[in-house]
Amino acid sequence: MSEATQPRSVRMPFLDWARGIAAAIMLQGHTFHSFSRNDLRQDGPYILSQFMGGIAPAIFLFLTGITFAFSMERSDRQGLSRGQKLISALHRSRYLLLLAVLFRLQLWLFSQPYGSWQALFKVDILNCMALTMFVLSVTAMARLDQRARWCLFIGLGIAAASPLVSAANWDWLHPFVRSYFVPSYDFFSFFPWASFLAFGLSVGSILKMVKQAQMHRVMLWTTVVGFALITGGQYFSNLPYSLYTKSEFWLNSPGLIAVKFGVVLLLLAFAFLWTEHLPGHHWSWIRQLGANSLIVYWVHIELVYGRWFGFWKEGLTAVQCAIFSALLIVLMLGLTWIKGNWSKLKIASLWPSFAGTAPPRRVSAD
Repeated sequence: MSEATQPRSVRMPFLDWARGIAAAIMLQGHTFHSFSRNDLRQDGPYILSQFMGGIAPAIFLFLTGITFAFSMERSDRQGLSRGQKLISALHRSRYLLLLAVLFRLQLWLFSQPYGSWQALFKVDILNCMALTMFVLSVTAMARLDQRARWCLFIGLGIAAASPLVSAANWDWLHPFVRSYFVPSYDFFSFFPWASFLAFGLSVGSILKMVKQAQMHRVMLWTTVVGFALITGGQYFSNLPYSLYTKSEFWLNSPGLIAVKFGVVLLLLAFAFLWTEHLPGHHWSWIRQLGANSLIVYWVHIELVYGRWFGFWKEGLTAVQCAIFSALLIVLMLGLTWIKGNWSKLKIASLWPSFAGTAPPRRVSAD
């Protein structure tokens, strides 16, 4: 694995496919969470929807870690100094933080005059990504093989420390700062969510170390490790004793992190198999969602949790939520198509005629 002979310019389509699956899971999960009737929230369809929806953030964080690893590897190939590599990695975390701030600001502005200013400081998944990338930027100064090992251990450390962080007394810390670090059902805190991005950094570094011909064997082992993590995480979580004095399985348990990480690895291997040997080489609506996951995430949050469909909030049955989810996916596909074909549509050039004026004449440079 020391011979990095994989073509560097080839985009790995299975990553977009996996990201698209996460987007579809996210869309249905948020739809059920926002629109399901309260008396149906103990039934099987809602519980299954939310369980699946809880996997989507882990997939997004993991894949963000992989692309972050690719960026670091590109800095390695460019021959940058260690300091320049660190600055480049910090710039990416700064970019995500800016997106997170703009995202919260937009949601707050659209919620006026009823929105609370505290919503501006809610820790969303974008905030978690930015903070984790900032912390892990230091690994950009390491060698590729070192980065793969270090990020694996960092991810394990974050997962193992999460129950300890929950058990500690953080009352002395301001709530806005505390929500960035202390596990919570309401926020995407560094503990334990950052572990998935660290694991992605490790896996992304490995993908850049293997030869193209070795990818099938790597994905085979990915499947084996995925099943082992799911089985092991479930087994140790069901033991009658624990190393931790205080731990909640659905909040901060390392066992839950292991199970989710295992599911993510299985999805990654399946996405590779699909795109390599099945009709994944052609256009795919799943890949379409994955390649435009940011705009899909941004717009659907406003539609699902904003005031646009407020008359349906907590008022739909499971079947109605499923139909709404399908329509939402179609709507997001239409949005991504418009985004990709905006320059071809020439909508901007038609605007002057709508306004009753002629379009500006092009002046020759001669």
